[in-house]
Order: sequence, then C-alpha cells, then structure tokens
Amino acid sequence: MALHRTPPVAVIGAGIAGMVAALELSGHNHEVLLLERAPTVGGKLRQVQVDGSSSDAGPTVFTLRPVFEEIFRSAGSRLADHVRMQPLGILARHAWNEHERLDLHADIGQSVAAIEAFAGAAEATGYRRFCADARTVYETLEQPFLRQSHPSLLGLMRSSGFGGLPGLLRLKPFTSLWQALGDYFKDPRLRQLFGRYATYCGSSPWDAPATLMLVAHVEQEGVWQLEGGMQALAQGLRALLLARGVHLRCASAVERIRLQPKGKRVAQLELASGERLEVAAVVVTSDAAALAAGVYGGEVARASTKLPATRRSLSAITWNMHVPTSGFELLRHNVFFSPDYDREFRALAARKLPDSPTVYVCAQDREGGQPPAPGAPERLLCLMNAPANGDQHRYSEEDVSRCLQMTLERLRSCGLQLQPTADQQAATTPADFHRLFPGSGGALYGQATQGWRSSFNRPGARTAIRGLYLAGGSTHPGPGVPMAALSGRHAARCLLQDLGSKKQSPPVAMRGGTSMH
Repeated sequence: MALHRTPPVAVIGAGIAGMVAALELSGHNHEVLLLERAPTVGGKLRQVQVDGSSSDAGPTVFTLRPVFEEIFRSAGSRLADHVRMQPLGILARHAWNEHERLDLHADIGQSVAAIEAFAGAAEATGYRRFCADARTVYETLEQPFLRQSHPSLLGLMRSSGFGGLPGLLRLKPFTSLWQALGDYFKDPRLRQLFGRYATYCGSSPWDAPATLMLVAHVEQEGVWQLEGGMQALAQGLRALLLARGVHLRCASAVERIRLQPKGKRVAQLELASGERLEVAAVVVTSDAAALAAGVYGGEVARASTKLPATRRSLSAITWNMHVPTSGFELLRHNVFFSPDYDREFRALAARKLPDSPTVYVCAQDREGGQPPAPGAPERLLCLMNAPANGDQHRYSEEDVSRCLQMTLERLRSCGLQLQPTADQQAATTPADFHRLFPGSGGALYGQATQGWRSSFNRPGARTAIRGLYLAGGSTHPGPGVPMAALSGRHAARCLLQDLGSKKQSPPVAMRGGTSMH
C-alpha cells in the first residue's frame, strides 16, 4: 500500500518575514517549502551593483537586536554566529544648512548636551521628557500590541493594565505626531527631526498618530551596523534555514494560488514554469495589496479587500552611488532637511514630487564613523520621498534627472558636494519598486499609518481564505525589519495553531535543506 504524503507548508517570498516564518515552521511535522521569485534571498534587503561595487538598496537601519536573538535562539542557534555587527555611538547626523547641524547619540546624556548647545536648555529638558514618554509608549505596546497576531483596542486596554480608556489616553493615540511634538519642543527644527519618524511607516507626521514616538525609544535601545550590510542578515537566516531542513527555491515565481473546488481553502500553487504544487497551507509575504490586485489569480483576488491608492504609504526615489564626497563630514546615517517640511508633505499628499525634498544619505563605507581615504569613492544610498504611483505613472529620464539635481542641490545647501557621473549612480523609482514588489504601486510600507484606527486596520496573519496567511511589512505589526520578522512569527504560529501542529522535541538541526536556483 502506498503511503500518503502530506503536502508541504509553503511560504511565498524569502524576505525577512518569509524566512522567519519558514524558520518558525521548521521543526514541526510538515515539510517547509520557501519560494522566492528573485534569484537570491532578502526581499527588500536587496543590493545593487554600481561602478563595480555592491551596496544596500533597501533598509539600512538595524534595530531591536533582541528580537533576532530570540528568533535564532528558538531555532537552536545564535545570531552572533551568523551576523557580525557593532553598535553606533552616533545614531544619525542631521543638517538644515551649512551651519545648523545636530547629532543624536546612543547615549541620552550626550544627546541632551548636543540639543542644549543647538537649541537651548528648555529644548534639552523637553527631549528628556520625550525620551521618557517614548519608552513608556513602547513598553506599554510591546506585549499586548506588537507581539499579538491581531490585537484589538479592547484587548489592549485589558492586557496593559490601563484601567480603561482614561489610561490609554496617556499614550495620546488620538493626537497626531506633529501635534504631540509641540508638547516637548518649541524649536521647529526639532519637531521636524522627530516628526521624521512618521516616514519610517511611510506616512506624514501631520497624519500619523503620536504613538509613533516609540521609534525614538527603539533607536535609543541601539542602532547596529552589520558587517557586509543588511544582506548579511538575510544570508545568516538563509544558512540557518538550510540547516533546519527548509527547502529553498529561488527564481521560482508563484503565478496563481488555486483553491479547492468547493469552499475557500488553499489547494495548490501554480508556478510561472507551469509546475503545480499541492500545499497544506501557504504564507504570502508580498504586499497585502497584491492579493486583491490579482497577482495570485482571480480566485484569491475576489476574496481579498482592495486597498485604495489614496491609502498607500509613501514610495521613494533612490540613488545608489559610488562617488567621492567633500565638504560635509558624513556619518553612517545622515538626514538633510527640507527648508519647508509642510510644503514637502502637502506635495506628497497631492501625489506630486516635492520641489525641495528632505534627503536621507546612508554612507555605507563609514565603518565605525571612519571616512574613506581622501578622494576615494564611497558607497552612498540617497533617498527622497515620493508618492506611491508606480502602477499609474512612470517617471521619464528627464523627471529622474531633475529629481537628482534637486537632491544634489539640497545636499550642496548643507555643504555636501557630490558630482556623480552616469556610471557612478543607479536610480530606483516608484515604478521600479512596483515591478520589484507587484501589486504595491511602489508603496514601501503597505498602507499609510493615518490616525489611531490605522494601527488596528493593518491586515493580520489570518485571511478569509482557509489555509492562506499573510506576513510582511504591509501587515501587522507594521513596516521595518524587526516588525516584518515579528509578522513572520505571527503568521507561522497562527498556521500551526490552525493545523494543530506540535513542535518536534528536542529541536535539532535537520539535514536535507536545499537551495535551488
């Protein structure tokens, strides 16, 4: 008698969320199959080649190290055995013009001193209060919100010991981040600096809730520089996945998720090659909007909720460069602020490019803050915010060139001189991001975090289709590398709970992991 083979559990997308989900699923009584459409793992943690040099072209900030230590430890390994990193003493350098500059330090006392010298004693006192409140927000939300697969407002009030709505109001959930910052800072430059945390979720500080001040505490707990760039984290997870017996198949795009003839339950995956795979369940880590957009076929699209383009988070235009720099002492992370922040975000809200953008620059060769040799080219990632219209509009070469000139002018106004030639820079536009991440429109953070309800409106791990689960930065708990990792854990645990799976004991490294290109 032939033995019945149990279909595998599949994960679509080998970004951070997908790899963490696959890792969580390993060690249970299911074969785990991880499918990635790109030729390598990492998802948004991608790298590009410019002028013969490879550099990060996605997320560049690594925070919440304990989240990843916990993930590696639960798989019987150690983060330090796979990824080498060092903490940054200065979190970021900020500039408004050639004369106004401010560094934020890992040590709060040093930041207080820097802010006092920059804006006065009252602003330094406000910063101390801001840090204390940011810590309270994070510690209050971590367990009942961030680490729950689908939290509710009622559940948050019950589990966090607030004693009802009055206690919850202390977190200012109904106040915008920009309004809340006025309680701590009178200097508009400091409100601009800390208001930028809204863009970590692809939102405007005028629309995002004040609870996003928790980002300040996350960064205060440590920002780390990874040896080999952010791709080193992806490669560390890949090695652990293979050791745990996960079957990894890159260059394997899924074109359709097929459901059972009767009932809303996942049955098969159809690959671009025409291959069909029976599956017990599947975790999709694409942008959640991809399902309703029909990326995985009409059956799934009809059962999914479409996200209006007006609710998308921001996109970006980025340039990876390999070019000499002069005139400004760069650190690893640098921000050059627009002279009119309100005008910048009004343009973005109107789905237009700002004419004087804020520019983020990651100087990837500033190891430990040390500059490269004088005159030597260095790897830079320059980013300006842009509307997520990549499925509706393709910027021409002239448009991108004009944006580059605006970006270079903003940098020059702060003292940084760059003169990249065509072969020293490579641009990525919202249309490119839409191509890389289908169904997203180029939005880099899922739906925008606008108002207090938005935090509860992000898709959770479970969907209306049985056996279909979601993970990634467009789902709960939100965008960012550690949040995507938590979403992968949420999806895997919901799946295993629904299938009634039990973890094998003791957890051991399993032979048989494959990586197929």
